Amino acid sequence: MKISYNKLQKLMIDNQMKRQDLMRAAEISSSVATKLNKNETVSLDVLMRICKVFHCDIGDICQIIED
Repeated sequence: MKISYNKLQKLMIDNQMKRQDLMRAAEISSSVATKLNKNETVSLDVLMRICKVFHCDIGDICQIIED
């Protein structure tokens, strides 16, 4: 199984938010932001901080894709 953060990318576009803005708002490092861009796994804590920024649920920022 793989994870996709395409929903997060769409949320960022809809909210006119750049990568740097997300990093600052969610207090995530550039290495974590890179993992998000590459659809790599990140900690649940990171996902929760991003959800807090967008006032949404985890399912609104990512999805699991079965192979």
